[in-house]
Parts: sequence; C-alpha cells; structure tokens
Amino acid sequence: MADVSDEVMRDLAPTGRLRAAINFGNTVLAQRGPNGEPRGVSVDLAAALAKRLGVPVDYVTFEAAGKAFEAIAGGAVDIGFVAIDPERAQQIDFTAPYVVIEGTYMVPADSPLKDVGDVDKPGVRIGVGLNSVYDLFLRREIKHATLVHAAVGGASAGVPVFVEQKLEAAAGVRQALDAYAKDHPDVRVMTGSFQQIRQAMVTPKNKPAGLAYLKRFVEDMKASGFVADALRRSGMGEVSVAPLER
Repeated sequence: MADVSDEVMRDLAPTGRLRAAINFGNTVLAQRGPNGEPRGVSVDLAAALAKRLGVPVDYVTFEAAGKAFEAIAGGAVDIGFVAIDPERAQQIDFTAPYVVIEGTYMVPADSPLKDVGDVDKPGVRIGVGLNSVYDLFLRREIKHATLVHAAVGGASAGVPVFVEQKLEAAAGVRQALDAYAKDHPDVRVMTGSFQQIRQAMVTPKNKPAGLAYLKRFVEDMKASGFVADALRRSGMGEVSVAPLER
C-alpha cells in the first residue's frame, strides 16, 4: 500500500497510537488467550493495521458489540469490528465485510419448530442479546413472535434467558449456539439461517481519508489470505471469508 498520508494518520491514529475496540462478545472475532489477552481475527487485523501505520496498538476490550459500537460512535476508539447494520450506519462508517457468519436459532430438541421460517409465529418467544446485530435485524423483521431481551448483547447472549424462562427459541451466532448445543443434548440448532451477518472494520463518522485507507486495507487482507489464516489460527477456520469487492 502507498505511504500513509497525514490525513490518514489524523483519522486513524490521532493520538499517535491505534486504539482498537475488540469485542469478546463474538467469539468468532475475538477470544481470550491463556493469560486473558485478546486474540483472534479482529486482534490480528488491528495489529497488522498498526504495523502499516507505524504506530503502537492499544486493544480496548468490550463484552458486547453494542458497547463497542458506543465507544466507536463516541470517538473513544479509532477503529472497531462490528457487523454492518443500517441503524449503526447512522453513527459509524463501515468497510466492506471481511467475514460473513450466520445468525440462526436454537430450540428445544423436541420443539415442533423445524425451520427458521417456523419461528415467527404468535406465541413464540425468542431470546436475544440486547443491541446485537441480530437483535437489530429481528426487531425490523419479526412480525408475530416476541423478542425477549437479555440484559447485554453477545453472540449467544440470548441463551441464558432462553434457558431461565423456558422460551421457544434463542437467536444468536451459529458458532456460539453450536458450542452450547454440543454440551446440551436437550437443544438443537437449526440448519438454516435468518441472517447473513457481515462483519466489517469501522471508524467514527467524518473520517474520509481514514475510511478510504481502511477499505483498501480490508480488501488487501482478504486477497492476501491474511483473514483466512487468522481465522484458522484462532480455530475459526469454518467461517466464510467475505468475497472481494469489485
């Protein structure tokens, strides 16, 4: 990539350091290492970007995407990693996606609900993580079922309320739901999906030079195989790398 301009540095590292929001609430993107340190594809991307900018990186960690979003929108961090959503786009700017993951449902093993299309019915209650991207999506799309919100967001934040209140379904990220179901034979995860969740790098609004640089960076990281390698290293190699933008 070309030399970094002063405008890009002002947009992406105004303090002389790259402050990156890392969301532990989505285990596809970030996990805790043996000593609690952040690791995963979003961490690797932030480190690679800081190296290109020639600045140190500071990882600012959050337990849910909604909290990370608030920090990005408020300018408390310089970049972040959250899912593309039109409501969020009013306050932050997105690159093209770098990975695509599925939003789906988990139900009791003996549930009469078989497919994702069966879930939006009167009397069906769905546990969801508050202000997660799938919560924002389902608020717009669900017409008949009832959303029951957990106190926080996260890839599987709807599971505790699903269990505690004996709900008919829990919404979440497939990998997180599959991990829970593996140890709980009384539930099953549906094979279909209600949403293709497009995860992107983001900046606060009004950072045009930084956003343009970040967009090129994401495409380069996908094309080079960096994103796929980072996913494999973190044990998430089954996740789909987003296609290149043309």
